[in-house]
Amino acid sequence: MASAPDTAEFLLVGRVRKAHGIRGELVVELLTDAPGAVYAPGRRLFAGTADGGIDPKAQELIVKQASPFKGGLIVHFEGIHDRTQAELWRERYILAPAADVPPRAEDEIYLHDLIGMRMTFAEGEVLGDVVAYYELPQGVVLEVKRGKGDTVLIPFSEQVVTAVDENARLIRVSPPEGLLD
Repeated sequence: MASAPDTAEFLLVGRVRKAHGIRGELVVELLTDAPGAVYAPGRRLFAGTADGGIDPKAQELIVKQASPFKGGLIVHFEGIHDRTQAELWRERYILAPAADVPPRAEDEIYLHDLIGMRMTFAEGEVLGDVVAYYELPQGVVLEVKRGKGDTVLIPFSEQVVTAVDENARLIRVSPPEGLLD
């Protein structure tokens, strides 16, 4: 029996918001800066779960057609033929093999790479370790587990984060007064 693929081999590239029309099309929220490459006809993507993991069956999705729609895309995948089938995809993530995604810019970082990084204040004092991230309408927020075991939410923004060192697995922050109270 084959084991499920390792989630680290994949990147989240979209989230299905709802079915569109009667021919199996899906409204997809983009989680990639390269939608033209990722959602090109014939591109091989994979089914994710509602929490962003890889579906244990690793169902392959082949892009048939994709077109812009309200800041996202309407995507038609091979094998999804009607609205009933499309409805089963609501709120599930779409993943792409990491090797198939265009390389990121030098100053970019994948959010999943932040998990496990140590967060410190600009002066060097340790705040804690990043255990999760949340993509909210206001922006990305990191959940940081402190030494005492409690957690705190820190905005991942230019106003708060002063540096990210991927090699050292370190995030430096300068939170505004009152954020940690």
